[in-house]
Amino acid sequence: MTLQVRAPASKSISHRMMIAAALAPGRSVVRHVLECADLERTRAILAAAGARLEPIGEDSWSVEGMADGPQGSTSAGTPLSCDVHESGTTCRLLTAVLSAGRGYFRIHGVPRMHERPLGALIEALRSQGVECLCEDREGYPPLRLFTAGLPGGDVRLRMDESSQYLSGMLLAAPLCRSPVRLSLSGEKAVSWPYVGLTLQTLEDFGLAVRVEERDPQGAWQTADWRGIAEVRPGGIRLTVQPGRYVCGEHTVEGDWSGASYLLAAGAVGLQPVCVTGLRQDSLQGDRAIERLLRAMGAPVVWTPEGLRVSPAALHSIDVDMADCPDLVPTVAALAAVASGVTRIRNVAHLRIKESDRLSASADELRRAGVTVDEFDDGLAVHGLGRQPSVPSGTVFQTRNDHRIAMSMALFGLGKQPVVVDNPAVVNKSFPRFWEVWSMLQCPDSK
Repeated sequence: MTLQVRAPASKSISHRMMIAAALAPGRSVVRHVLECADLERTRAILAAAGARLEPIGEDSWSVEGMADGPQGSTSAGTPLSCDVHESGTTCRLLTAVLSAGRGYFRIHGVPRMHERPLGALIEALRSQGVECLCEDREGYPPLRLFTAGLPGGDVRLRMDESSQYLSGMLLAAPLCRSPVRLSLSGEKAVSWPYVGLTLQTLEDFGLAVRVEERDPQGAWQTADWRGIAEVRPGGIRLTVQPGRYVCGEHTVEGDWSGASYLLAAGAVGLQPVCVTGLRQDSLQGDRAIERLLRAMGAPVVWTPEGLRVSPAALHSIDVDMADCPDLVPTVAALAAVASGVTRIRNVAHLRIKESDRLSASADELRRAGVTVDEFDDGLAVHGLGRQPSVPSGTVFQTRNDHRIAMSMALFGLGKQPVVVDNPAVVNKSFPRFWEVWSMLQCPDSK
C-alpha cells in the first residue's frame, strides 16, 4: 500500500512572490503560500514598508503593492523596525529590497540572527550610496539603513556565503534609477539554483534580466539562465533595467526541501510514499533529492499522482551538495541507514545557518549511535545498513533548527519514537510537519 501526502508550499518561492507582489503597484493574488513563521516576518515588514496584505482563504493572499517602493521612517532616531526574528531569507532579501526605497530602517532579529553574516551585501549597498551602520559588529545585524534609493550601475557582489545576497539585489534592481549590472567576485558561488527561482519570479512579474557568461577567450555572450547549472566568480553578469513589477495572479509550487523528509521516509520506512504537488521541471535546487535517492539505491518513480519512493537497502554515495545545502541533514540521516561511508562535500556555508548544521547533524547522528567524521566543509557518515537503535530516553537536540528536527524524525520510522527537545521549531518552514509525519510512522511508534 502506498501512502499519499502533499508537499508543503515552497518557502523560497513564497518569500519571493510575496516580495514581488508587494513591489507591484496594483492588486496581486498569490495562492498556495506557505504559512510559517518566516513568511509571517516577511509579510509584516512588507506591510510596515507600505504594502497592504490581506488573507483570502486558507493559504492565499491579496496584496496591494507599494506605489513608490518601500517607505521607512523619516527620522534617524526612530527608524522603521524590521524584525526578521530568525529568518535568514527575510533578512537578506529584504535588506536589499528596503535599500531601494526611501528612509530609515533597522534590521534586527534574535541573537542567533545577529551571528549570521551580511558583510558581502553591506559592501554592495554601500557602493550604491546606502548608509549602513552595524550596531554591534561590522558586517552583521542589527543594522541601521538610510537610503534615498539606489542609483544603479555596476555592482560587484560576493556569493561565497549565500546566494540570497544576489537574489536580494536582483529583486531590488528594477527600482534603481538606472540599469544595474551585477557581477560576482569572491572565490566561489554557492546555491546558484536559488538565484534561478528569483529570476523566474522576476519574469513572472513582467521583468526581464539579461544574463551573460564569459567564454574561455574572455568575450561575454548572452546566455539562457535556465540552462546554467553552476557559476563561477568572474564568469557571469546579470543586467536589470529599471521597470515596474506587474501585478497579477500567481500560485506557489510545492516545496522540494520540505518534501525531502517525506520522500526519504519512503526509502527508509515500511511502505512506499507518494508526494503530490511537486513540479517535475522545478527550478528548485532541492529537487536534487530525487537524484540523490536514486543514487543511493531507492526505487523512485513519477506517477500521475506524484513522485513515489519505495523502501530499499540503501548504499553510500560521495556527493558535492553546494547547490542543495538544505538537503544535507536529510541526506546525512539517510546515510546513517545506508551501508558504507557517505561523503558530503563543499557545504562549509552550512555553519552559518540557523545552527551550525554540520556540527548539529554530526552530533545528533552520534546520539543515535552512528559514527560521523566532521570536516571543515562536510561530513563522512559511516552507515549502519539499518535503522539506528536509538537508546531509550534519547532526546535529540534541535538547536532551534527546523531542518535538524525534521531530519532526525527519520529515525522514528522503526519501532521506537523520536523525541526532540523543541517540536515546535518546525513552524519555521513546515508547521504541519508532525501532523503529516504521524501518518508515516509505524503503529508501534504512535
